[in-house]
Amino acid sequence: MDLDLPLWFEVGSLVILTLILIADLLLILKRPHIPSAKESTLWVVFYVVLALIFAGLMWIFAGGEYAGQFVAGWLTEYSLSIDNLFVFVLIMTQFAVPRRYQQEVLMVGIIIALVLRGIFIMIGAAVIEEFSWIFYIFGAFLVWTAWRQAFPGGDHDDDVQRENFIVRVLRRTIDISDTYDGAKIRTVVAGKKMWTPMIIVFVAIGVTDLLFAIDSIPAIFGITQSPFIVFTANIFALMGLRQLYFLLGDLLDRLRYLHYGIAFILAFIGLKLVFHAMHVNELPFINGGEPIEWAPEISTWMSLGVIIVSMVVATIASLIASARDKWNGLDAAPAADGSSESEAH
Repeated sequence: MDLDLPLWFEVGSLVILTLILIADLLLILKRPHIPSAKESTLWVVFYVVLALIFAGLMWIFAGGEYAGQFVAGWLTEYSLSIDNLFVFVLIMTQFAVPRRYQQEVLMVGIIIALVLRGIFIMIGAAVIEEFSWIFYIFGAFLVWTAWRQAFPGGDHDDDVQRENFIVRVLRRTIDISDTYDGAKIRTVVAGKKMWTPMIIVFVAIGVTDLLFAIDSIPAIFGITQSPFIVFTANIFALMGLRQLYFLLGDLLDRLRYLHYGIAFILAFIGLKLVFHAMHVNELPFINGGEPIEWAPEISTWMSLGVIIVSMVVATIASLIASARDKWNGLDAAPAADGSSESEAH
């Protein structure tokens, strides 16, 4: 059954969320600063509560099944977005972005991510509508992505290296100054207009968002095929990402097993997609083009339970291991706050 929500609810939700994002951006532009732990916590709590209120409204207007799909989709995108933060830390450190302006950089990155994900969602919804067999491809891709997550082999560093290629091309194409000029992307050096290193940071963030969009959109389509739920789940997941970056701080380095939790979620959703593809099979060379009746349909609530348990177990295991290392005097991980004093080249 297709999602049937009042038009005023869908339009009103998107308008309100857009206004909140605009207000958030204006607040950053007016008062760039390093948020305290208390401020970051309050903002994260605000966005989480806002998402839960939205889930409650979904329950009222569309029923428990769709509300569950939203919560499961939101938690999936939120957990995958946390993985973004590891790469954001590397980018901020590599280009020595002053902490005072990191909020602005992250907000621009979130806007880029919303635009890219919106495009991917429209394409994904159109493809799914026409070709049900695409779930086989999505499922296989997510299982492969899960393997990369579980056994990264320096995968985050590889992401930065891919971005370095883009940066090298950018440096050969346009004039870029050696130092920042506040949060500006254009400055004047010796009477000549030039771009600042901030443009490189924005490009690096954009490339990262594109890579993560390719991974995350198939994952959420494994939970729901409603474009509205997919898009709103992505909005809510990204809205609190900036504050979460500052709230977690050096805790990111201590979440050593988080990638295993994310990998398990991706593998689970990948298998769910394959089972769904088998259940609605139309490919003539598989079971004669007939649905495979024994293929199980994994419920939304089971998916939600797996997502929550995976993240809780990965987080608790990480914190226990970190506490054990600290107790044994082995905790020498540097702070992942992007405050490196290296040159922005």
